[in-house]
Amino acid sequence: MDLTTITPTLQALRALSHPVRLRMLGLLRSEGPATATTLAARLGLNTGATSYHLRQLAQHGFIVDDEERGNARDRWWKAAHRSTRTLPADDPDTQAAQDAFLRAVAVVHAEQMQRAVEEVELLPAPWRRASTASDWALRLTPRRAQALVEALEAMVDGAEEDDGDPDAGEFVVMLHAFPRPGTVTGEPRR
Repeated sequence: MDLTTITPTLQALRALSHPVRLRMLGLLRSEGPATATTLAARLGLNTGATSYHLRQLAQHGFIVDDEERGNARDRWWKAAHRSTRTLPADDPDTQAAQDAFLRAVAVVHAEQMQRAVEEVELLPAPWRRASTASDWALRLTPRRAQALVEALEAMVDGAEEDDGDPDAGEFVVMLHAFPRPGTVTGEPRR
């Protein structure tokens, strides 16, 4: 897989703003190439729906054919990039697309976090110690908040992977950073 990051166009971001497509892309990134049939079974979908979503992902450059696998009957897909990032919105259409994308991401991240919590009791002690579900509430300006997020992203981007180490496992880092709901917008807290 290419180790780059994709910054989607407005149309591509709209196409990715579907939880099923995000799940598919996540599986292709984490588990490697797959066919529509294997993804359909993994996600509990029919192959027709899976094929449709895969074509949408391919059309917008998120996935590509895995030319090393497959034949005339089985088309294999692989992720084209390691991660997806968005840029600050500069117009209402882009903002609306980013908002839809973030809602889909929130659904998928919540599902992943729930599965991780359900499995925590099965983890060996070293993995339990390395895992966290922490939060911090800081009083920051938007400029300082952005600097903090950029520093955290740089730290994760620069982390060296332990390829070849038998103790290595796939470790997920989800960064959620936002103003506490209701404190900046004036909307009532729930």
